[in-house]
Amino acid sequence: MKTDEIPVFTLSQLALRNGIDRQEVWCAYKGNIYELSRSKLWRGGKHYEHWAGQDLTLELKDAPHNENVFDKFKIVGKLKR
Repeated sequence: MKTDEIPVFTLSQLALRNGIDRQEVWCAYKGNIYELSRSKLWRGGKHYEHWAGQDLTLELKDAPHNENVFDKFKIVGKLKR
């Protein structure tokens, strides 16, 4: 997908992709929105104390891993600011 073809979503639209309201499990990080549905760690839209459908940019600093954890996930959109 080319950069100019990536759809843009609002926080409200992202919030619906929480694994509960819809099947998609998406989270944002540094402006990118990632599809996490295939991850066993995100079953049901929850990963430890983190919930899908949110911007996790500020929360990652407390995680036991770095931002490279998102490298294995597909970018499905950009977060509108």
